[in-house]
Amino acid sequence: MNEGRARELVAAERARIETALADLTGDIRASGPLERQQTGEQEEVGTDLQMEGVDMALVANLREQLAAVRRAEERIAAGTYGRSVESGTLIPAARLEAAPLAERTVDEQSRFEREAPPS
Repeated sequence: MNEGRARELVAAERARIETALADLTGDIRASGPLERQQTGEQEEVGTDLQMEGVDMALVANLREQLAAVRRAEERIAAGTYGRSVESGTLIPAARLEAAPLAERTVDEQSRFEREAPPS
């Protein structure tokens, strides 16, 4: 994959992630502190806490994705984008089109995920 296309794909991922993060953090700020939202109904309090937990998990995931964007941008600058960070093997262009932040081949990623300690 040529550098221009790589930059385009990674930039689109950055824009998507930053927009989602801004929307989500804006929603969290708009809803205010949980204490103010509680109306006294126990079921509502549990639901609010659960929703807040989901929102915080989504924010953490988006921040992880943003870190992956930074790593991809660094690989582009270094001329190693499109090569596995594990083996140096070329990552197929079709995989990069579908997953521009891919750091490994499909087989390597599967093995990496199987061997990763549970979070």
